[in-house]
Amino acid sequence: MTWSHWEISPFITSVFFILGVLTLFWVSQNWLITFLHTHYQRVNESIINDWYGLVYMLVFVFGMQALIVGQPDAWIFMNFQLIALTFCGYFLNIRIANYYLYPLVLVFMIFNRSLGYWQSWGHALALLLFFTTLRTLRKRVPLQTKVGQVTLYFVTCACFGLILWWFMWLKFNLSWGTYWQEWGYLMIFEVLLYIYASMLSANAQLKQNLVSFANHDALTKTENFAAYTTAINYHLTASRQNGVPLTMMMFDIDHFKRVNDTYGHLAGDQILQHVTQVAETVFEANNPNIALYRTGGEEFNVLFPSYDLTEARLVAEQLFAAVNHLVVPFNGHQIQLSISVGIAQLQPEDTTPTEFYRRVDDNLYAAKKHGRMQIVAK
Repeated sequence: MTWSHWEISPFITSVFFILGVLTLFWVSQNWLITFLHTHYQRVNESIINDWYGLVYMLVFVFGMQALIVGQPDAWIFMNFQLIALTFCGYFLNIRIANYYLYPLVLVFMIFNRSLGYWQSWGHALALLLFFTTLRTLRKRVPLQTKVGQVTLYFVTCACFGLILWWFMWLKFNLSWGTYWQEWGYLMIFEVLLYIYASMLSANAQLKQNLVSFANHDALTKTENFAAYTTAINYHLTASRQNGVPLTMMMFDIDHFKRVNDTYGHLAGDQILQHVTQVAETVFEANNPNIALYRTGGEEFNVLFPSYDLTEARLVAEQLFAAVNHLVVPFNGHQIQLSISVGIAQLQPEDTTPTEFYRRVDDNLYAAKKHGRMQIVAK
């Protein structure tokens, strides 16, 4: 088919254009999150979602409007703008304070040369109310059924769409036919947006669940050996490139097999969960960057980025004091716990993560060999 034979209505073109913009957003955001996880390990995905989503849609809206600023048909891309606003407010659930939004709306009005029109001020106020309402629906309104959620979404979009297009009808002296046609197009776009965004969100949630399952221990909910392997490779490389220390601690629960044999595996599971909670509390109180991994049955590894041996030992002693002689009740029994700890700092001779791991493991073995319930750090 040649170029001269393409006869596609602007509406159909708009549908595929919007779907393309949304697809590009999801792909680029996932790439950004993956990149940051690869290079920085621990990133706040909610912050990325909020700010990247806002910046992406602002570029989209301003870029489209730049093509028609000051022209008699400067209203023709308004449905695109409303879809972008709906996507940010409802589906991305952007958690950005309103005082960031007011200057953005004002900048857009200046950019669009519409400060002198009262209709534009009314339109801007309606936009802010629309965005706030969408966020409120998403976060605070208790909806018991999917039908109720969908109904409230479409009622909100329909009502604000009527108000927002009414201001455009007044400002540009549109015909009633154009008014209802554009409002109808908006509602079709909102339907397609809901279906498409829901499918993407479901796929993203499934992917997130799979990643979480692959990197977290099912019993203790802490990160597992797979996550440890990724982290130690990253931190070892970063330590050498940046010239910062890296220390690792390994600990396990003393006589854990005896606990399982005496009280059963449910008792062992409860002890593992309890020790994990205590350890995470100690590490979080010191530094959120300290990472705990369950790397074996009753064995745990802890990475201390930017900690030397002395600094890491101080934190290890806190954990040591918190766990040793801890009593866990189980079926009327009082099970007393203790741990053995091995610690080592990364050295130039540790050319691979395995060699570093082996030195820490040797220290843990020494602690257990010489009576358990002690720390060996060298």
